[in-house]
Amino acid sequence: MPGLLRVTKVYKLFTMELTNWIFSQDGPVAHLVLNRPDKANALDIQAWQELKTAMNHCADTSAIRVIVLSGAGERVFSAGIDLSVLMGVRQRVADDCEGRMRERLHQFILEYQGIINQLETCPKPVLAAIQGGCIGAGLDLVCAADMRYCSADAYFCIKEIDMGMVADFGTLQRLPHLISDGLTRELAFTGRHLSAEEAQRAGLVNRVFADKTELLEEVLKLARQIGEKSPLSIRGIKRNLLFARDHSVADSLEYIATWNAGMLLSNDLNTAFQAAVNKQKAVFND
Repeated sequence: MPGLLRVTKVYKLFTMELTNWIFSQDGPVAHLVLNRPDKANALDIQAWQELKTAMNHCADTSAIRVIVLSGAGERVFSAGIDLSVLMGVRQRVADDCEGRMRERLHQFILEYQGIINQLETCPKPVLAAIQGGCIGAGLDLVCAADMRYCSADAYFCIKEIDMGMVADFGTLQRLPHLISDGLTRELAFTGRHLSAEEAQRAGLVNRVFADKTELLEEVLKLARQIGEKSPLSIRGIKRNLLFARDHSVADSLEYIATWNAGMLLSNDLNTAFQAAVNKQKAVFND
């Protein structure tokens, strides 16, 4: 059954009907659910494009401050890229000229990398709630999220090695920043399953919950807590953490100095001070 748009509290009209995702918004928290349980939540072309549309909406809507990403069903968060996508690649890039065909294939890969990149570059935090299998492109997705949480039955797998491929949507680039380089190589070379317990020990996930129900309850609670903080500060934190990951300490210190020279003296700072003085809860503008 198609996943129709559900908005718990409307802040900005978003009327697009999504077939492969369920979108809902409760206060400052947007919840995106990959909704292809009959296909093990595998990502076909339409699912990719709908994710792009939904992430653009979340990034552009000021009333949305946090995004939670999860998968429908109980068994699998996502089995990765739908085989129909891989089987159709040759047809999509076909050209009489070998050079032009390879150029189109390069552009195809960059296009879908770009969709996953939206989770990382979105100015709002993205929290991934993972149950069951998180495989291939599913792992690409959650590696681009800000934080990952899972249920006890979750497992993670770089499946591309078993398909005679090299993972190309971000896992090999992001995972070594989340877990050790050696463990990344082991997973990439063998395709073995990384259990929820091992994923927590390795630092891939922040916490493991008993089941999907508890997982979603706790992740949505955390998202609401983040949604109460200064949106300007949250955006600054995310931007600076990403910059620091990819640059030296010296460059990153210069970057935060420049950032705060422009952003520190904000209304949010005054709001936080006044709330502290009056022993009240700070309420920030979107």
